[in-house]
Amino acid sequence: MKTCGNGFLFQWRETDDAESDEPVRVVMVTGAVMAEPTISECYGAVCGQHGIQINPLVLENLQKTPTTRSFTLKLAGNNKQKGCQKLCDDDIFALSQCLQNNWTVTGLDLRYDNVSDAGVGHLADLLEVEDSALRSLDLTFNDIQTEGAKVLANCLQGNSSLLSLRLSGNKIGDIGAMHLASMLLVNRKLQNLELADCDLETPSVIALSVALKTNTTLRSVDLSRALLFSFQEEWAVCFSEMFRVNGTLVELHLGKMGLTDTGMERLAEGLMQNHSLRYLDLRCNRVTHDGAQHLAGVLKQNTVIEIVDLSSNRIEDVGAEYLSDAISWPGCVLRQLSVCRNSIRMKGLLSLAEALKINPTLTHVYIWGNRLEEPVCRAFKELISSGRLMPQRTDIRPYEVDGQVFLAEVFWGLRKHNYCTDDNCQNTRSDSNMSNDAAAPEENLSSSHR
Repeated sequence: MKTCGNGFLFQWRETDDAESDEPVRVVMVTGAVMAEPTISECYGAVCGQHGIQINPLVLENLQKTPTTRSFTLKLAGNNKQKGCQKLCDDDIFALSQCLQNNWTVTGLDLRYDNVSDAGVGHLADLLEVEDSALRSLDLTFNDIQTEGAKVLANCLQGNSSLLSLRLSGNKIGDIGAMHLASMLLVNRKLQNLELADCDLETPSVIALSVALKTNTTLRSVDLSRALLFSFQEEWAVCFSEMFRVNGTLVELHLGKMGLTDTGMERLAEGLMQNHSLRYLDLRCNRVTHDGAQHLAGVLKQNTVIEIVDLSSNRIEDVGAEYLSDAISWPGCVLRQLSVCRNSIRMKGLLSLAEALKINPTLTHVYIWGNRLEEPVCRAFKELISSGRLMPQRTDIRPYEVDGQVFLAEVFWGLRKHNYCTDDNCQNTRSDSNMSNDAAAPEENLSSSHR
């Protein structure tokens, strides 16, 4: 028996059902009011019943949870608060048990914990509850492998509540990703799927592109850093075909895919006929000025792409000029562009500065890591001082030394999850292009002044 803060009593006992060892609540009423145990008390009772050591991080966060509105329970293992203890599979079991009849916890943030395939099985039990309240599940960088991905895929085939699933940094491999691709052929609820750094290979990447041909609910997909060793870039051909028929995908991350100019040409062919994709992430690939030319052709004809990330490629001056020409083209709707670390020198950067004067829609530009000579510094200083380029919407800040203009780096970049569906995105992305922009602190600056 236990007394609540309001003086009423409740106790926990095992059910009479031999097939279930879940605790059920017996509420004893005094007066006319029924006492409901809090979620933290429920967690403590489950841990006590099953001999699980109470995790201080879980208990503290459960004690702070609201009871009248939905929220995301943040239990990330990289939390810097004192005494933080990463969650293990036993913690996940206890948590899933006390959340099965809870309708306020709509998101679980379990990043950087020690959740393995066994823990995923407990989460699957939670997702299989009828009318599950869980809308987002973040398992980034845990210990989930192929079997865990299979369990998740199987339970999501019949799930009609989960909107966002993040598995980046888990080594689910090619087979695990194939199970998830099969799930996408059936699931019609999931809107955000992240599989970056999951050791995907060519067969699973192709299978995911095939699933996207018929899936009509996914809006954001991240497949960055797949292990693709074929020089023929078959996956790019498959994604090009997918672009032609998919009308719902809005955000696609293809960073660190080894994409070359040939692959960019294939993607461009499909993008010409696509009318939904707004954010294209091609950072850290092998795109040169030829690939930039193909992309510029897309930007001239495609009237929906708003954000392009080409950082850490090698488009050089010629590629920058191709992009500048596209930006100046009537009807171009590009709003945000990153060309950081692309070996662009003065000619290409000045052409971008001129394009900014012509195009009124382009509001965010990131150029750090290129050759920032003084004419470039002066051109961008003029754009910032005139108000054409807001200081909060670029990664540079001008300053003068002895009458000479230099640019310092401000550590802002493109927001990664522009079109994500869950509240947790707000806490894991950069604030560079949020409406409530704030000035960067001085200590976060590095300089082009040598």
